Amino acid sequence: MPAEEWPPGILERSDRSDFMTLGQPSHDDLASTQSFAPKSDGDRRWGIVALFFSALVAAPVITVGVLAISPTQNMWPHLISTVLPGYVLTTVLLMTGVGLVTFVTGTTTAWLVAVCRFPGRKVLQWMLLVPLATPTYIIAYTYVDVFEYSGTVQTLLRELFGWRNVRDYWFPEVRSLGGAVFVMSFVLYPYVYLTARSSFMKQSVCLLEVSRTLGRSPWGTFFFVALPMARPAIAVGVTLAMMECLNDIGAVEFFGVNTLTVGIYTTWLGRGNLGGAAQIASIVLIFVFALIWLERLARSRQRFHHTSRRERNLRPFRLKGIRGWAATTICVLPVIFGFVIPGVVLIDFAIGNFAEAASPDYFRYARNSLILSVVAATAAIAIGLTLAYAHRLSRSSFVQIAIRFASVGYAVPGAVLGIGILVPLARLDNVVDGFARDLLGFSTGLLLTGTIFSIVFAYVVRFLAISYGSIESGLGRVTPNLEAAARTLGRSAAGALREVHLPLIRPALATAGLLVFVDCMKELPATLILRPFNFDTLATHVYTYASLDLLEESALSALTIVAVGIVPVILLNRTLREPKRRSPRLPERAVVPPNSP
Repeated sequence: MPAEEWPPGILERSDRSDFMTLGQPSHDDLASTQSFAPKSDGDRRWGIVALFFSALVAAPVITVGVLAISPTQNMWPHLISTVLPGYVLTTVLLMTGVGLVTFVTGTTTAWLVAVCRFPGRKVLQWMLLVPLATPTYIIAYTYVDVFEYSGTVQTLLRELFGWRNVRDYWFPEVRSLGGAVFVMSFVLYPYVYLTARSSFMKQSVCLLEVSRTLGRSPWGTFFFVALPMARPAIAVGVTLAMMECLNDIGAVEFFGVNTLTVGIYTTWLGRGNLGGAAQIASIVLIFVFALIWLERLARSRQRFHHTSRRERNLRPFRLKGIRGWAATTICVLPVIFGFVIPGVVLIDFAIGNFAEAASPDYFRYARNSLILSVVAATAAIAIGLTLAYAHRLSRSSFVQIAIRFASVGYAVPGAVLGIGILVPLARLDNVVDGFARDLLGFSTGLLLTGTIFSIVFAYVVRFLAISYGSIESGLGRVTPNLEAAARTLGRSAAGALREVHLPLIRPALATAGLLVFVDCMKELPATLILRPFNFDTLATHVYTYASLDLLEESALSALTIVAVGIVPVILLNRTLREPKRRSPRLPERAVVPPNSP
């Protein structure tokens, strides 16, 4: 039967969402990915270019692996007998704690927003995404400033109850593993909320009504029907949150939590031991690939099909009285912890120190961040477009696998990429310098190492997956008939891309560029390692001053990063609008009674 005659929803599957594309349509899932035009030498050249870019992007990861097994600096015995077990244990505990809290918080709020109506729901459904705009290290700095011994909260408590010193009362230590789990969870839960809410909203009301008809309670319907169907999407969200937790260096270092990422930074820059840092980085890569494997395992054999032509979407049920206000409270608390409290602190600091903060240095940091982010976003779009179009044209399995592997950089922490980039660039500079000395009689010095190029390269490797995923999704929506017509009229592959595809995928290109730009503005670990001397961005400026307990003087820079990060949150909210009803003539009944979870 032709594809256009299939019933609506017959091919809907929930196991195809990819952890790097946030559930966007996969290139392989769309019939439009196959070009009907014969393959020419120009098409094959696109595959060769794609292989070159894939190798270039994969080089840092390969470099880390080679350095880790190098016998010249074998630090494994020393690392295993001293710091490595502690790094691994702390990292596992932190990721487990963040994973559990983000799962509970993100899934609960997503279910309430998707199936219930309560006071403030329309505002909260997008406010719950706002913590994504704030980097974890900025939240950490504000919470330490508020909850430490000399902070606002403990000072107020001592004044109210007459306590004189720390021996008179007990207060949880914010600079601890528990404090890091709490703070990072309320910044990263939107990853789970985003994917879980999208999954809940796509579930058919018919399935949940059948569950209720067969005797399941509201809680039983949620746990045994709705939650299992959303499991693939929730697994994607939890994995993303845990990867961001693994990548973080500013927050965990400020909390005094020695994770593997902190170990890389201190071993290399603090102790000057590159071999040991590379070997710790290889352990981080094992964590990354283990997370990817677990995410795939959590989504394994999860396929759900809608076989009815009268499929109906969920209609939110109105919660009244105390139940409605309880739902409002549950959804408000994550927003308060993840955005409102840090935002109020930063605004207060920025206003109080505006004259000092709005200095020429601030504008120089903003200019540096802007230049790096614009250049990196442009390069990521160009390379992402090349890879996505080559994937569309090529029928070679080797080329397609190489292109997919090029997207793994998003899962690799910035500190690991820093090592994988700096070492080969330094060796290349040494080769060029030696060649110039021998043949030309002068020294070239360091041409690439410690320059803006190395930072831009790290940004492109780190965030290429975002650009590639968005562009691939946009290309997948272009019918192959248009491309076939252009090729029939004599256009080459490049001509068809320029005259047919580019005008149609401009929204996807703009979205990809914006997302990469914002992530580059917030990136800290790679920037710390690769930046030139006396070169600061907004992120490194905030990190440096907060480390010196001078958050007030960097609050304006922190607010600038947060303001830029709100833009993609608005875009995400637009993609999560409630779907239109497919059968508006059919009466829609509430699926959950007043005693719903």
